[in-house]
Amino acid sequence: MINRELIRIKLVQVLYSYLQKGIHNPDVAEKELLLSLDKAYDLYNYMLLLMVEVGRISVRMLEMRQSRSMKLKDGIQWSRKFVDNRFILQLESNKQLRAYCDEQALSWADHEDFVRNLYNKVEESEYYKEYMTSETSTYEEDREMWRLIYRHLICNNEELSNLLEDINVYWNDDKTIVDTFVLKTINRFTAESTAAQPLIPEYKTDADRDFATKLLYRALVGQEYFYGLIASTTRKWELGRIALMDRIILQLGLAEITTYPNIPLSVSINEYVEIAKMYSTPKSAKYINATLDTIAKKLIDEGKLVKDSMNE
Repeated sequence: MINRELIRIKLVQVLYSYLQKGIHNPDVAEKELLLSLDKAYDLYNYMLLLMVEVGRISVRMLEMRQSRSMKLKDGIQWSRKFVDNRFILQLESNKQLRAYCDEQALSWADHEDFVRNLYNKVEESEYYKEYMTSETSTYEEDREMWRLIYRHLICNNEELSNLLEDINVYWNDDKTIVDTFVLKTINRFTAESTAAQPLIPEYKTDADRDFATKLLYRALVGQEYFYGLIASTTRKWELGRIALMDRIILQLGLAEITTYPNIPLSVSINEYVEIAKMYSTPKSAKYINATLDTIAKKLIDEGKLVKDSMNE
């Protein structure tokens, strides 16, 4: 689940904190980086668990309505279609999700009001009403119901984002990326999925974890070298006049370019330009793009960077 886009973002955050606090121990920075990445995987599981909790609220609501109808003898027959949704029952019984949430003590118990309000919004939605009145009942419809719920009510949910920030400071900027992996997880389930259905692993391969730690180490030990490269492009400007966040983004960009020549140069530069748009000033993206491109071409001309890194 933890891809290189998320790793680069975490690297910028950790390096910024490292420099702001004046820490001079790379081991401390590495520990913080790995913890931050672990917390992103916690959030992935927490969002899956949120769907399960909404499903559980629906069961309690149905039981309450059925009990009231029995007392009033109003003859209403409440539909079980949503509570018997085959996808959410699969997710609720998923062994990997259960084990992980138990191990990490992940729970929505302290936020039941939010979960209940979210369920109310589900009931108010047009796609829920269409689903409940549909005369057909297929697994694909069940799964699509939850994909729509997640996409429309959980993604880009400002109240949820604020809640998550209060729960865990590491989750401030993770949800957008995590949402894409939750949606991918929903799509991976089929009618044949059992309780052993695998979820997306924390790291696709060990290479991604190594990418994170190696790039951090390279950025730290090569700091003076990278600052020299940056200074060579500033003409009459002093390095100190460059915003700290811009220096950090450039530092990591140069560390990646010089450490991973197999990654196309355009890919590396574009990734850090996008990060600059997120974390720095409006003019920073163009500056980051121009500076990394200028330095990379200079290193290639000097034979210090293999030309293969220019391949698209």
